[in-house]
Amino acid sequence: MEKKTFYITTAIAYASYKPHIGNTYDIICADTIARYKRLRGYDVHFVTGSDEHGQKIENKAKEAGITPKEYVDRYAASIKSVWDSMNVSYDRFIRTTDADHEANVKHIFEKMLAKGDIYKGYYEGWYCTPCESFFTETQLKDGKCPDCGREVQLTKEEAYFFKMSKYVDRLVQYYEDNPDFIAPESLKREMLNNFINPGLQDLCVSRTSFKWGIPVDSDPKHVVYVWLDALTNYISALGYDAGRDEQPELFQKYWPCDIHVIGKDIMRFHSIYWPIFLMSLDVPLPKKVFGHPWFNFGTDKMSKSRGNVVYADDLAKRFTTDGVRYYCLAEMPYNTDGSITVESVIGRYNTDLANNLGNLVSRTVAMTKKYFDGVVPAPAGEEGTDAELKDTLKKAFESYTADMDSLHLADACADVFTMLRRANKYIDETTPWTLAKSEENRARLGTVLYNLLEVIRQGAVMLAPITPGTSDSIFAQIGTDCRSFESLSSFGGLAPGSVTGEASPLFARIDEQKLLAEIEEERAAAKKAEEEKAKAAEKPEKPEGVAMISIDDFMGVELRTAQVAACERVPRAKKLLKLTLDLGYEQRTVVSGIAKFYEPEALVGKKIIVVANLKPAVLCGIESNGMILASGEEVVRVVFLDPETPLGERVR
Repeated sequence: MEKKTFYITTAIAYASYKPHIGNTYDIICADTIARYKRLRGYDVHFVTGSDEHGQKIENKAKEAGITPKEYVDRYAASIKSVWDSMNVSYDRFIRTTDADHEANVKHIFEKMLAKGDIYKGYYEGWYCTPCESFFTETQLKDGKCPDCGREVQLTKEEAYFFKMSKYVDRLVQYYEDNPDFIAPESLKREMLNNFINPGLQDLCVSRTSFKWGIPVDSDPKHVVYVWLDALTNYISALGYDAGRDEQPELFQKYWPCDIHVIGKDIMRFHSIYWPIFLMSLDVPLPKKVFGHPWFNFGTDKMSKSRGNVVYADDLAKRFTTDGVRYYCLAEMPYNTDGSITVESVIGRYNTDLANNLGNLVSRTVAMTKKYFDGVVPAPAGEEGTDAELKDTLKKAFESYTADMDSLHLADACADVFTMLRRANKYIDETTPWTLAKSEENRARLGTVLYNLLEVIRQGAVMLAPITPGTSDSIFAQIGTDCRSFESLSSFGGLAPGSVTGEASPLFARIDEQKLLAEIEEERAAAKKAEEEKAKAAEKPEKPEGVAMISIDDFMGVELRTAQVAACERVPRAKKLLKLTLDLGYEQRTVVSGIAKFYEPEALVGKKIIVVANLKPAVLCGIESNGMILASGEEVVRVVFLDPETPLGERVR
């Protein structure tokens, strides 16, 4: 029997910063849904990626002294690294600088233009660069951007516009015919009341004031503006191309999309602009757009300016990947913003993961080892407490299924842990250690331990989309691979006679006071370092005691231009990078202590200066032939050259 298909996407992250925990919730949420659908037997295709064009990126790249492509390469790698650190099971990481996507966007623009849905005009209004959005005078809030509160600039430029009004009636009809299209329901009311009912304005879809974008083929001084570029990644990722009539098998198989998972702040673009673009292309509309709430830090919105940004990969170093995944899912309500504090993370981790789950598994596996030599006993008979346990399990499974199907993921987490808490109570009620003292209670002891192992097995199946690594560990410890969703419909999927694995802690309990003290020390040290950095930037101190050298001494040092052809970390050496340098006339290896300050991929392709006549030195077993020029002590900055600099030139 052919599997049902399920296509799920996340919003693509903007490639100008490292994603914080709020951004990362997007990918964790989508991954959990994708894993759940696979558990239910669906053929799932899961796409995420990075949004890499726009004026903001062009400006930031200029400030950094690098090309926009170099800039987005760096941040796309950072985004992908954070996603991978969360054990995300995506099928494609699409970048809007990918060649197939850029070609598709060009064809889409020309198709819409030929259809009369796009026309040329002039835009005059207030523009917010960080949000990449235009606003009218009445939309501003206290003269500033209504979304982010930053300064706006009055802008006038030639631009192409999309005729939104042409399709608005069809869009409203789609809402009526598909009441579940926008979730939660409150966001649909917001779209209608705030944007559609007052009169939908035509949308600016090109710009001429910057160049970092996809050029319009028929009018190359224009670049395609952000949303027409970014949103179409969802079909580009499946191989769709507006330039051809017959679409590829991947697109035909998975489109229309079953669910776009996004933050609630970009619902307007996904539930109004995106469906209208698809109508223009005569492409079927997505089935659902789910706008999840935000994570606040305590009661404050998370932002770098407030100094309260939390990163998922940093949290994972202390709380494990699954610890972070579980916290995010358990703490984010369906329709109101979630809150994150270090104290609440520790509380969730210790109470739910270390105690209710970890303790239950380790105690049960240990007792099975101790009393039955690790062989899963066969149940014999049933008592009242057994029936209560099984009833709790049945209700938990029913609630879990309903909550996962309706995207109430925090409630689904609660369903599982209600069941696990009941299992811990069952241990206290049945006292297996007391039963083990008498041989006549051995059959009862076997029933108790079997029931506990089966609850743990079913819990591991339900947790597999939420904490996949932990579930794998549980299956190994209880000695089973019975992990199908269908096995949850009845009690008894664990085969008696199978052998358990070795008990090992799933989550080590955290000393809250100790960890909070460590974090405070790190914050203080980071603050001090920032202050010292700022102080040094204000007025560098004049170096003292520097020995003077003659021109002949200086000329004895041979400085040459080179390009980094390859770069990698040196195993077991946290500070060292191994660079392969191309001097034009030869390649050589140089080992440099800059690993703390640069990712290897960020250096590849850069042109630098190397001391070419330094005697070789062996560092960590690698012969280093030279030294690269860099400045600083606390913070090291490599000296980069103009990309046009020829290789092997003598620096004088």
